[in-house]
Order: sequence, then structure tokens, then C-alpha cells
Amino acid sequence: MQPDITAFFDEATNTISYVLRDPAGSACAVVDSVLDFDYASGRTDTRSADAIIAFVRDKGWEVQWLLETHVHADHLSAAPYIQQELGGKIGIGDNIRVVQDTFGKVFNEGTEFQRDGSQFDRLFVEGDSFHIGQLRGDVLHTPGHTPACLTYVVGDAAFVGDTLFMPDFGTARCDFPGGSSETLYNSIQKILALPEETRIFVGHDYKAPGREDYAWETTVGEQKALNVHIGAGKSAEEFIAMRDARDATLAMPKLIIPSLQVNMRAGRMPPADEQGNVYLKVPVNKL
Repeated sequence: MQPDITAFFDEATNTISYVLRDPAGSACAVVDSVLDFDYASGRTDTRSADAIIAFVRDKGWEVQWLLETHVHADHLSAAPYIQQELGGKIGIGDNIRVVQDTFGKVFNEGTEFQRDGSQFDRLFVEGDSFHIGQLRGDVLHTPGHTPACLTYVVGDAAFVGDTLFMPDFGTARCDFPGGSSETLYNSIQKILALPEETRIFVGHDYKAPGREDYAWETTVGEQKALNVHIGAGKSAEEFIAMRDARDATLAMPKLIIPSLQVNMRAGRMPPADEQGNVYLKVPVNKL
């Protein structure tokens, strides 16, 4: 089946969120939502999430899932806010536990921070399936960018998060804790083994040099033939050498510190103090 897919682009973080619907009914899911955050002031805003909420309400659809492809390091998730407004279950990869353990230490969260993934409603593993109305979704574990990265294959569409970008931009970085260029290469092979006509929806777009417009939809066939990092049959050795060298030149994402603290909690802020104030930590020389 071919899901009905609507994209929402957030230019501040170059993130694409998706609403996908069962064309036979009103059931839908939201993939990789965004909570707007101004780092300079520490203020959040829900305008991006509100656009999705207004869209779903206007259509009269029912949100069944709020799917996260991974623990994002470049934007905060709005999944709990959308869940409060529209319902649905929040899902992520089972290896969120690994991410929580790693960054629980980085942010000195202490024993009160649960590292068992219990902040999420569903933890997916390779081979799991779920339904959006009559649409079946299948789960591929595609780590390398992070240990918990998933690809959701729903009908003829695959939501790959940061694993792959548009063919003219390449692939995800692998230098975060728990990342691995060798692992990413193997994960990408799983995606490229899907039927060539499978539509691929990427999690970000940065407009490759020479391209005027943002883009987020491609196909397995196009990725296999044209991806500048992995296409045209590039070997694992070629990819690993390129990816490791490129990653060594990249700066940290500007929102990595707030994003990780919030997203490893399923999009929720750290607990408030006795006065109701919420604080985020800035680890020094840890990332």
C-alpha cells in the first residue's frame, strides 16, 4: 500500500517531520516532530508542532503513533506535546537504553534518571511490525549514526532519519558516542536492499551545492546509483575512509546539548525544581 505522506520542513534545524496516513481511513502517524528552541534565551515554542496539530485536526485524522527514528542531536522532539493534544504512542528503537546510559553519564543525571527506555510507550527491535490503521509498518535497525537508529518501512515508503540524506548530499555523520562508520555502511545496505522503487524520506536536508530548493524524497534506486557517499557500488573500505575523514572536520550541532537531554527523555524536559523551574546542564569538555 502507498501511504499518504505530508512533509513539514523546519528551516531553523533543516528537519523534515512527516504525517503519514492510511489512505483507507483516518489513522495516521507523526515521524520526527520538532519542538522549537531558542538557545540564546532558553525559550521553547510550539509553532512547528502546532502546524502539524492543526493539519491533523483539520483533516479529522487520528494519530496512532509518534515515531522517532533516533535520539536527535540537532532538534528537540515535540512528541509529548503532540501526544497531549492528539494522542498516539511514542516509539523509538530498543537501543535507546544504550543512548540513555551513555548520555546519562555525560550529563551527570544520577540514579533518578531511568535508563530502561520506560519514558517511551514502545521500544522497537529489528523485525518488529506495527499498524497505522490497515497500513503495516516494519522496523529495520539501522545504527551507525547512533546506536538506536531505526528505519520505518510503511507500505512503499521508508523513513530513514539521518542514516541517508538526499543523493547529492550523502550520509549521516558517525562521530557521536556509539557511532560507527563501518556499522553505518552495513545499515545502509539493508535500506538499499529494499525494492528500488521504494520511496525514501530523509530526516534532514541542507541543499547540496548547486541545488536551489530543499528536497526530502528520493528512491532506493536513486540512492544506489547516485548517492555521493555510498552509491555506484562504493566499497566498505572507501566509505569508512571517506566518512571518518569528513567527520573529523565537522563541528557539533548547535542544539546538541539541549536536544540530547530532552530527547533521551522522549521529548520531556528534566524534572522541575521545587519552584517549578526547569534547567538544562552544559557539560564542559565532554562532547
